[in-house]
Amino acid sequence: MCLAVPALIKSVDENRIAQVDMGGTTHRASLMMVPEAKVGDYVLLHTGYAIQIIDQEEALKTLKIFEEMGMIEGEGVIEGS
Repeated sequence: MCLAVPALIKSVDENRIAQVDMGGTTHRASLMMVPEAKVGDYVLLHTGYAIQIIDQEEALKTLKIFEEMGMIEGEGVIEGS
């Protein structure tokens, strides 16, 4: 089974590598598959690649569920919650 996790793009370098926030943890992600993605967008992150831009409301709902399930650490780490 594969899992893609919502992540917020915090910065993007000249090579289209983003620093993303995923429930309070920072990761690097390639934006090669979503060239239109920009800082402030939520993307689905899978194996280090952003595979789709998603709606903020949907991203926050999903992150909240992950938090409740204990899949991401801490309470209130989700921006906008």
